[in-house]
Amino acid sequence: MLFVTLRRAAVEQIRRHSAMAGCSGLIFRQLFEPVSCTYTYLLADRATKEAVLIDPVLEKAERDAKLIKDLGLNMIYAANTHCHADHITGTGVLKKLIPGSKSVISKDSGARADIYIQEGDHIKFGQFWLEARSTPGHTDGCLTYVLNNKSMAFTGDALLIRGCGRTDFQQGCPKTLYHSVHTKILSLPEDCSLYPGHDYTGQTVTTVHEEKHLNPRLTKSEEEFVKIMNNLNLPKPKQIDIAVPANLKCGIQDP
Repeated sequence: MLFVTLRRAAVEQIRRHSAMAGCSGLIFRQLFEPVSCTYTYLLADRATKEAVLIDPVLEKAERDAKLIKDLGLNMIYAANTHCHADHITGTGVLKKLIPGSKSVISKDSGARADIYIQEGDHIKFGQFWLEARSTPGHTDGCLTYVLNNKSMAFTGDALLIRGCGRTDFQQGCPKTLYHSVHTKILSLPEDCSLYPGHDYTGQTVTTVHEEKHLNPRLTKSEEEFVKIMNNLNLPKPKQIDIAVPANLKCGIQDP
């Protein structure tokens, strides 16, 4: 019965997503960087050509800039979901490649940027906007960006497909993360598509319904979740000593 329910939800999600992307005038691209397995997301208004790029990666900045120019778009914002530890943001280089664009990050991140946002703020592009929801726990400055019709959300590292971000460095706290995900992300409509900051298994998207039923960590009680997160014993991210200092200058650093 659970499988049937999930299959029906998946079909409805595909139908809604196709209708939203094809008829509402939203341009959407999901891009991938293989070294850190990072997803970058491009969203734009087809009519006004105003665009937002979420979580660009330094090594792929020229690729992203070329795509934006090829599509005839005007990128006005390059927004990070948080101060990353596993890669250097591409916002600094992109600002040089696309003059007039501005870097965006949470005011709680401790990082520098052109624009600081917080819970409830909107990033507007054409007729669309992204609502910022504060989802700390992986880092203090984690944000989830929710499209205005709540059909899509970009969760950064707070919620991954069948997983979640680590809580053992950069102000991480499992209790905080558990509360953030359940109150700010899993409270969205069941068929809302969730796009993570990373995926290491080849998956690209999930839904609120799926994660509420199938996430092996976040379907547990808070006490069980904290125990799981405190006993992951994962190695330190390879680029953390380089990435964090660079990202604290989010979008301000020289290329």
